[in-house]
Amino acid sequence: MNREEFIYLYDGSFTNLLNLCILLIKKRIIPLNIKSEEYQPNLLEEVIKLDCTETINVEEFVRLFSKRIFKTIYYLFISNDINKELIIYYFLIHSLKYKDKIYYMRNLKSVAKALKIEKYVGRENHKFKGFLRFKELENNVLYAEINPENNILFILSKHFETRLANEYFIIKDVGRKILSVYDKKNIYIVSEDEFLPITNLSTNEKFIQDLWKSFYKTIGIKERKNNRCRMNFMPKKYWKYIIEVSDEK
Repeated sequence: MNREEFIYLYDGSFTNLLNLCILLIKKRIIPLNIKSEEYQPNLLEEVIKLDCTETINVEEFVRLFSKRIFKTIYYLFISNDINKELIIYYFLIHSLKYKDKIYYMRNLKSVAKALKIEKYVGRENHKFKGFLRFKELENNVLYAEINPENNILFILSKHFETRLANEYFIIKDVGRKILSVYDKKNIYIVSEDEFLPITNLSTNEKFIQDLWKSFYKTIGIKERKNNRCRMNFMPKKYWKYIIEVSDEK
C-alpha cells in the first residue's frame, strides 16, 4: 500500500464514501485522511477529489462483505466522530481480509475504535426509542423532536415505521435541521427548508398531555424520590423533549 499525504474528498453521501474507499483500496492508496467536500483544509493540507462514478449498491456491498459489516459501516457513517471516514477505510481493509472474523480482531486499533463507535451509536438509538415522545397535531399527524449527538434520525424512524405503520408521523432532528416524514408507505429525509410542518397541537393533545403528567406524578412515591438515580437512567439532556419532565428544573 502506498501512503500519501493527501486528504481525499467525497460528496458527503454514504454511497460516494463507500465507492471512494473501495477505489483507494483498489489503487493501494493509504490516504492521510478522508473528508466531506465541505471540509476546509489549512494552508499545509492538500486535498484531492477523485471521480467515483462506479457505484456500488447495498446488494453488491453485502455480497462482497456481509450484512453485519454493512451495519457497522453505516453506524460509523452516521456517528459524530470527526475521523469516521478514515476509520471506515481501515475497517473495510481489515474486513476484506478477515470477513466476519473482524469482530474478533479487537487487538487492531482501528477495529476496536470502530466497534466502540458502533456501540455508542446503537446505545443512543436505543435510548431514543424510549425517550421520544410524539404529539398529535391538528392534522392528525404525530410529531416529535429530538436532538441526538449522532445522526440517528433514519434508523430511529425505521423503528417507528414498524411500530406506527398505520400512522402519519414526522420526527425532527432539531440540531441538524432535518426531518423524517412517514406517509404510511415510505420514509423521506428532508431539510427544514424544504418542509415546514404544521406544529399546532390537536384539540385533545393538551388534555392528553395533562393527563399523562398527572399520571406520572401520581404513581411516583415522594419518599423514595431519587433524582440522581433517575438522571442515571434518563440523563437531563433528554428532558427538554420528554413531556412528563419537560417543565422540571
